[in-house]
Amino acid sequence: MFGLSELAIILIVVILVLGAKKLPDLARSAGKSARILKAEARAMKEEQAAHEQTAQADQADRTAPRVVQGEIIPPANSATTDAGQSTAPRTHTPGTEPSRPQA
Repeated sequence: MFGLSELAIILIVVILVLGAKKLPDLARSAGKSARILKAEARAMKEEQAAHEQTAQADQADRTAPRVVQGEIIPPANSATTDAGQSTAPRTHTPGTEPSRPQA
């Protein structure tokens, strides 16, 4: 009987004899496949790094207080504090004429 190494050598010889015309095409397509695989792996790594950066930026945005300019909205329950001071909103915006309270 033949051993494993003898069968492998016979198989290689048969492939070379019968497929000699196809070997350059096979090698070329194997090279293209390897380049595509390498490029996709690199793109996936860069995409993952970019995703991690945006996730960190989003986390920083959620923890940092946001300042929004506009009018101050008083609490819904009362318009005065315990000390009796009015907490009515200031409606003056820089660059405009201050609004007057209506009586």
